[in-house]
Order: sequence, then C-alpha cells, then structure tokens
Amino acid sequence: MKFSRVYVEITNACNLSCSFCHGTKRAKRLTSKEEFAVILRELSGLTDYIYLHVMGEPLSHPYIGELIKMANERGFKVAITTNGTLLPTRAAILLDSKPYKVNISLHSFEKDDSVNMEKYLDACFDFADKASDGGVLTVLRLWNRGYDGGRNLDVLSLLRRRFPNDEWAEGARGFRLRHRLHLEWGERFEWPDLSGEDLGEDVFCHGMGDHFGILSDGTVIPCCLDAEGAVRLGNIFEEPISDILASERAVAIREGFRCKRAVEELCRRCPYARRFKI
Repeated sequence: MKFSRVYVEITNACNLSCSFCHGTKRAKRLTSKEEFAVILRELSGLTDYIYLHVMGEPLSHPYIGELIKMANERGFKVAITTNGTLLPTRAAILLDSKPYKVNISLHSFEKDDSVNMEKYLDACFDFADKASDGGVLTVLRLWNRGYDGGRNLDVLSLLRRRFPNDEWAEGARGFRLRHRLHLEWGERFEWPDLSGEDLGEDVFCHGMGDHFGILSDGTVIPCCLDAEGAVRLGNIFEEPISDILASERAVAIREGFRCKRAVEELCRRCPYARRFKI
C-alpha cells in the first residue's frame, strides 16, 4: 500500500514549551544523517510526501538543510512545521534546501506577553514572502480559536498591512493570500494520552490508513499524535518497514479503523480522532 504522507521526527527537542503542545518525556535526540538515509531508503515507494514533524522544532536540527536535500534527491516532497522563532537565523538554509511546504504556527505565543510579537511576526512574514515567491507552499497557521485572547485579530491586521495588494480570497479554512501563500484557521485540539479518559472504541481514524509516523529513535508509530511513542509498532533501524507495517499489531489497528473501532488504548483516549467519527 502507499501512504499519502509519513511523519518523520528528526528531533524531539524544542526551544519552546507551548501551552497547546503535549510535549514529551522522551530523552532528547537528533536523527543523524546516516539514520535519515536509512529512513529514506525504507520509505521509498511507500509515499511521496515526508513531513518532518511529530514532536520538536525541526529548524533546531543542525543539518536541517542537508536532510531536506537528501529527501529531495530521493524524489520525496518535504514539508515541515515550525514555530517560526528560528527563522531569523535559519531562513536562508531553509530556502536553499527547497522544501515543498512550510507550515508556520503563529499561535505559538498565544499567551506569552514577553515576546515582541511584531518583530517575531515580521520575521515570519518576511520568510513567507520569500518562500512563496520562490515556489514553496507556505501556510501561516492560527490553530487556536477560542484561546488567542483576541491576539489573532492583531496578527490579521499586521498581515493585511504586510500583504495589502494580494488576493485575500476567503475560503472555509482561512485565506488564500496569493499563489502558494495561505493563512489557515483551526481549532485547538487535545492530544491523546494513556492517562486520559476512555472515550470508547467506536471511532474512525486515518492512522495506519493514509499515514504513520517515525520517531527520532526509529520507533514506528501509527499516527503523528503519539507524542510518547505509546504504540510502538517496531523500529525502522532494526527491521524492514515492510515487516513492521505487516505486523499483527499494525494490521489490527488498520483493520480496526476500517470497522470504525479503536483497538489500542491510546486511540480510545484520543479526542482528536472523534473529529472523524462517522
């Protein structure tokens, strides 16, 4: 089978501690270039899109540009999600590596009054301007409805001042400012956790159906919301990904969701999956 995307965590370390993020207690780790090469080889033919995100800030990886270029050379399209704080020092490297898509989470400072928001947003907008003009699909995210304290309106005002002559075509999820540049609204969501409430097995999810994830230590997980690696399907550095995906546990997850049933404890405790309940 072929997946629409695979989430590859190249680091679980982050320079922020955002209120909306689950975070992780796992030991901090960077995926090496040699390990990333193994991942690319194993994923060949399984997907066309690699998203460098589960936990952590991908721009903090010292070889982020080289990793993206490695994936490009293997024919993958690379997307990253960043909080944008490192763009002032990493933008040139990121632009040079030519990712397919960059998501910038502008909601990272929804309650932090110590941050110079205009300076931060200027750096994000400057990158978005250059990236989209250079062919990189760029999405400015405000996934914090109800939690922004009115700050989203300030962001919108600054954005309109920065891009006054663009299209600003409104859609269901936000605005298309121009070709390859979007502003995207979204609801804040709760992360699944084994200590959370059991919501029952009656649920559908796309995990193991159109995507799965790989943590920085090689652990394969069924979706990008398994922050602690609670559902460990195997390790891509120790066994072929084909064997992991064909394992009894992986097949049970996939077949369970086809029948709208969660077979894993973490999945029973996932509020996000309830969005797909049908």
